[in-house]
Amino acid sequence: MIVCSCNVLSDTQVRETCSAQSGPRTTIEVYRCLGCSPQCGRCARTIRAIMDEALGRACGACSVDCPATKLPPAE
Repeated sequence: MIVCSCNVLSDTQVRETCSAQSGPRTTIEVYRCLGCSPQCGRCARTIRAIMDEALGRACGACSVDCPATKLPPAE
């Protein structure tokens, strides 16, 4: 599914970028990793949600005492 019509980015591209070992931590870094920059900004929340989902799955590999598990959920 296309999540950014300005740059024609798909959710698959964003997920693959986030799954990299030292993947992006911000939406701006996702754009840069994919060789583009934000245009209108309407996709930023969707990209952030995809990132949170992808990083949340990766976070399951941490130990129970991981400090990230104590963070409040993102809004």
